[in-house]
Amino acid sequence: MTLKLAFIGYGVVGQGLTEILLEKKEMLRKRYGFDFSIVAISDIMKGSVYDEQGLDMNMILDMVKEGKKLDEYPDGKKGMDSLQTIKETNADVIIEITFTDVKTGQPALEHIHAAFDAGKHVVSTNKGPVVKEVRALLDKAEKKHVHYGFEGVVLAGTPVINLAKYTLAGTKITGFKGIMNGTTNYILTRMEEGMAYEDALKKAQELGYAEADPTGDVEGLDALGKVVILTNVVLGEKLGWEDVKCTGITKITKEDINLAKKEGKRWKLIGSAFVKPDGSIDAKVEPVKLPLSDPLAGVNEAINALTFTTDELGPVTIVGPGAGKRETGFSLLVDLLELNRKVQGEE
Repeated sequence: MTLKLAFIGYGVVGQGLTEILLEKKEMLRKRYGFDFSIVAISDIMKGSVYDEQGLDMNMILDMVKEGKKLDEYPDGKKGMDSLQTIKETNADVIIEITFTDVKTGQPALEHIHAAFDAGKHVVSTNKGPVVKEVRALLDKAEKKHVHYGFEGVVLAGTPVINLAKYTLAGTKITGFKGIMNGTTNYILTRMEEGMAYEDALKKAQELGYAEADPTGDVEGLDALGKVVILTNVVLGEKLGWEDVKCTGITKITKEDINLAKKEGKRWKLIGSAFVKPDGSIDAKVEPVKLPLSDPLAGVNEAINALTFTTDELGPVTIVGPGAGKRETGFSLLVDLLELNRKVQGEE
């Protein structure tokens, strides 16, 4: 079966996935039996195009790089908005990667519900819907007999959700802690080298790690959202934004950094959640002085890492990139391959 794909949103992540799919098309077909056709794209800035026979994605990539609108594509139907693209095209799979408010989950939440109602699968890197109502979405997907994949919402291409779901199947995961924001990790790395916080932040912005308004990163809000997601999805506990104590890195000084060095420790912004003996959840985001013996202490630069606490294996740590065009695009490929396995199993 050839999966017919439609992009809702077509920024750098969508382009990254497209590049991977085109470059690895033959390998994906031979190794995994994964065949695909991209039939539609709808982007609020770039326009939209739909061709039920499939789009020439090399041409699309060239057009986007040249700053052209999708309306300039020589064939296909133009002018469809996101909901029309979801409901009225022959796509089997909606790749939902719009710019979305992480707290409200919109517009991604509306898109996902529309796709499920149309009997279509969804893969997405949007955190908002997962934070807002992941259990309800998973329940609805099961009821509608469709797949909802969101591997990329925590550490981009580093597969923490699939690690917990499949590789650690059979263990009981009682908690986790990790470096879930590459921007703050980069800043703390530079500060340990002697750079002032303001200079380290400016450098992170120059490199594209931090936004012009870095509040979501440096105040810990990005990591907070990921703690909520992992608690709900991996630990199976109900947790909201308001249940997580959150402190960012803005008050860490050079003196704090130097004192930690003398103590043989290193500052990291750590997001964590653990199930306490009484069944309640201790969830927080805060700067922590880790001993250098801790695996997370050795993770520097804009790299992320997560340690799961398990009953059979003890602590299990995974380290990898938490952002990037190709890296986040790869997380969507992970979800597509999981969907492909399910579809093949049903045939």
